[in-house]
Amino acid sequence: MFDLFKRKSDPDAATPETPSQPPEVVLRGSEVAVESPTLAEPVKRSWAERLKVGLATSRDKLAGALTGVFRNRILDEQALDELEEALLTADVGIAATRHLLEDLKERYRKSGNDADPRALLRAALLDLIRPLEKPLRVAGGAPFVMVIAGVNGAGKTTSIGKLAKWLQQQGCSVLLSAGDTFRAAAREQLAIWGERNQVAVISQDGGDAAAVTFDAVGAAKGRGIDVLLADTAGRLPTQLHLMEELRKVKRVIQKAQADAPHEVLLVLDANTGQNALAQVKAFDAAIGVTGLIVTKLDGSAKGGLVAAIAKQHPIPIRFIGVGEGLDDLRPFIAAEFVDALLPAD
Repeated sequence: MFDLFKRKSDPDAATPETPSQPPEVVLRGSEVAVESPTLAEPVKRSWAERLKVGLATSRDKLAGALTGVFRNRILDEQALDELEEALLTADVGIAATRHLLEDLKERYRKSGNDADPRALLRAALLDLIRPLEKPLRVAGGAPFVMVIAGVNGAGKTTSIGKLAKWLQQQGCSVLLSAGDTFRAAAREQLAIWGERNQVAVISQDGGDAAAVTFDAVGAAKGRGIDVLLADTAGRLPTQLHLMEELRKVKRVIQKAQADAPHEVLLVLDANTGQNALAQVKAFDAAIGVTGLIVTKLDGSAKGGLVAAIAKQHPIPIRFIGVGEGLDDLRPFIAAEFVDALLPAD
């Protein structure tokens, strides 16, 4: 039906604030024009530019560590040792770091030792993470049901609000399900995001997550909605009873609609680094994660986490977040990410 092409504070803990006099935001393809009443012309910044700004912390940390690594464009043992430290500092992880170093050495050898090691590193990193670039496809379902899961404070509810906006821009009608029945004010927070996007929210007083989600599937069918975004309570993988509740939500959705859920998205906070990898493994084992949303990259120096996921538990990264605005959640594109992450010189 639809083919969606790719192109700091705790946001789950508080109600999103609405500026008293917000600038007018005009969406134009992959650009955002912020129109200020004091300026004659809107200020435009492309997504690639915003991504580069968002990943500045990770890039600057890598740049500092890489200073002097490739002396005279020579990949010697000292350069490799320093590069290993730099990659580990960026939270690339041991397995992915070893892979990149071996790949880099092989590329350098094949080049006759006269290629720029920095360009070879960029190519090696791109080849490693490119398999994670698999755009979200909304097709069939009627509705297409997406379950959103994650630990507390990862930015789950905020991501749902942004994702709803993105789906609307692709021409989809959206319905939200307030399945977080544990956290205080979670339902109210989701309702605010619904108001911002002019999207209805299905909720219950005192109902459990499975019951809320079951009703939401029925409501989406009855209203002819294209996509249902089902929120769930934040939980740690070690909270076994809550992980079992998540399995129950999935089973109940399947009873309401046999081919659902069509997508199970896990929201990861980039600041958690290698702990996020453990979350991927645990949630995938419990409910079969089909895609990831990596948030808060703009406040993290651990952008190398993406490489660790690619090497150790490759699940597609559907979206990345580099800001707090509604338009700061976009599909993951490997080449753009590498260009924004690695220092140019």
